[in-house]
Amino acid sequence: MSTSRLELILRRDRAVVLGAIVAVAALAWAYVIWLAANMGAPPPAGAEMPGMSMPSMDMPKMDMPAMDMGATLAPALNGWSVGDFAFMFAMWAIMMVGMMLPSVAPMLLIYAGVARQAGSRGKPFAATAWFASGYLLAWTAFSMLATAAQWAVERALLLTPMTGIGTRLGGIVLIAAGVYQCTPLKDVCLSACQSPLQFIMRHGGFRPNPLGAMNLGAEHGIYCIGCCWALMAILFVVGIMNLLWVAAIAAFILLEKLVVPGRLLSRAAGAVLIVTGAWMLF
Repeated sequence: MSTSRLELILRRDRAVVLGAIVAVAALAWAYVIWLAANMGAPPPAGAEMPGMSMPSMDMPKMDMPAMDMGATLAPALNGWSVGDFAFMFAMWAIMMVGMMLPSVAPMLLIYAGVARQAGSRGKPFAATAWFASGYLLAWTAFSMLATAAQWAVERALLLTPMTGIGTRLGGIVLIAAGVYQCTPLKDVCLSACQSPLQFIMRHGGFRPNPLGAMNLGAEHGIYCIGCCWALMAILFVVGIMNLLWVAAIAAFILLEKLVVPGRLLSRAAGAVLIVTGAWMLF
């Protein structure tokens, strides 16, 4: 196969993979936007800084008028049914797809390119979708944990999906997230996300079979969770369905992975979170 022919095929594969990423992420975002609208979410233009409009922690949030607007979708604060838990889990899982799939695009493009080259040499790889499935499976597991955390704090009457937790508890969460942004563990996980090819080589190389590709994707997803879980915790402070903050966090995660001095960006964000959390707390 000529070099020009191979380059043409690689460009086509990259276009297909990128198109699939955009389509799936767009569908996920469309669902999240629809859900937020039906839960009575305030428009992004009216969003305020964390802690500015949150009710007192000792005020039962079930009395808030906004809860009536989302009664058909949001679980009641006095207890979740199995269906409620399943609904909120689906919300978290789909939201994670919309937020995280764009940030893994460089890895998927590299995988698709190498897979095509291997196929041209008679050593076919598993489809890129297997790797992506493993990655999203890891975030689905994270979504289960996030749903359980949401259930716990809502049961304690400390949270509604639209307004977040109380000011003082929110300050503690922000400080904890800011401190984590400056830890060596954050650096290790961010490095794996910023250098996808090095990550693959350090974890046994590309896997030709579907199960191996899925396992490799899940391993990358675990590192990605280690990189981003503290940022996701911010949603418990500002409102899980606050679209402005969901979009802002997703954009920051993408920027953090693509910008070369990502560690400086992480530490700067950590400092902002610590200062904001201290302001809320004191």
